Amino acid sequence: MSNECPILLIGGAGFLGLHLVQQFYDLTPRPRIHVFDVRPIPEKLSKQFTFDPREVIFHQGDLTSSEDVSNVLLKSKAQVVVHSASPMHGNAQNVYEHVNVKGTRNLLDVSKKFGVKAFVYTSSAGVIFNGQDIHNADETWPIPDIAMDGYNETKAIAENMVLKANSVEENFLTVALRPAGIFGPGDRQLVPGLRNVAKLGQSKFQLGDNNNLFDWTYAGNVADAHVLATQKLLNPETALKVAGEAFFITNDEPAYFWALARTVWKADGYIDENVIVLSKPVALLAGYLSEFFSKLLGKEPGLTPFRAKIVCATRYHNVTKAKELLDYEPRVNIEEGIEKTLAWMDEKI
Repeated sequence: MSNECPILLIGGAGFLGLHLVQQFYDLTPRPRIHVFDVRPIPEKLSKQFTFDPREVIFHQGDLTSSEDVSNVLLKSKAQVVVHSASPMHGNAQNVYEHVNVKGTRNLLDVSKKFGVKAFVYTSSAGVIFNGQDIHNADETWPIPDIAMDGYNETKAIAENMVLKANSVEENFLTVALRPAGIFGPGDRQLVPGLRNVAKLGQSKFQLGDNNNLFDWTYAGNVADAHVLATQKLLNPETALKVAGEAFFITNDEPAYFWALARTVWKADGYIDENVIVLSKPVALLAGYLSEFFSKLLGKEPGLTPFRAKIVCATRYHNVTKAKELLDYEPRVNIEEGIEKTLAWMDEKI
């Protein structure tokens, strides 16, 4: 990838977006990096990020606006669009439809119009999850007709649009990446949530028997996969092998679900010798009751049936395809990833 190949990172000021900026910034030669987001890149960056924000060109705008996207593509002359923008879990269905579906459709249409060569989309491993256990799933697993939640439902719709938009004749090549359980510096949900659970004295409770393997993925490894996918699409010798394809991206080290949580809690000094285990049926019942009474009280439920199913399910994936076609190898293991995440959380930024 040459420095004459501008890269446009949609959502580049977000959690995964900052890791994408870092990984593209570290390339030699370094491409010209443009970031398009609704909010600017933070003025104060964690020590975990070493890129110089002054060398990243920021554009503020709305990805659902044809005018905004046209303006940024005209200014940046980007040949590659990497789309990682998405609302977090817990939003309303209309928010997901607006950003994940309408926004992705707009990005695809405008990108084709302006001659973008490569389009890399951040999908989700959750697009194949319907509440049933997933054992070593590869990309041949079907996407279910009924999704578990609005986030993954709209991610699946957007992924389908991205892969169908792939066109050799139009010189517009696309890839969809399906990361699982992303965590790392900049994460405002997973690890901060685990820390809050411990502070509330709730780390003694465990949903499920913890015999379910689960995939966690360090954000820097996910960003690596995006860089590799971009390079493969731009290389005539490899482009047709990966174009129009979806790839699972994980740390390739599935662990029992509660292992990550207990590692975080142990690092903070929370070690529960007597753990209260709620079986899956009990956890589901508690979720339904919590949801019911929370609605009556007009409050946000702490536990829902969806969360109980997620926590108790086996969900791990096969990344052989990404290894063989993208040359993907996770560089940061889970333990190191947790250390980096905790170091970020303890920084005063």
